Amino acid sequence: MRLLVWALRLVVFLALFALALNNQHAVTLHSFFRIEWHTRMIYVVLAAFVAGCAIGVLAMAPRWWRGRRAAAAVQVAAPARAVRTA
Repeated sequence: MRLLVWALRLVVFLALFALALNNQHAVTLHSFFRIEWHTRMIYVVLAAFVAGCAIGVLAMAPRWWRGRRAAAAVQVAAPARAVRTA
């Protein structure tokens, strides 16, 4: 199983590496107030990926916090139930 996971990681890495090599041409991003940003395409793709990951983590944070609070409440309540039944 570990070999399969490492093989999958290698395939993903090689695919992303090939994407980076194939997207090295320059692009111009036009923003508000005539602001232009000249950079390589791979940096734009990387920035979009990082922004998507950050938005995903921020969207999941409240659910994670609720789960942690619920787990802590169960942990606190479990010894109290054990004392009552004993």
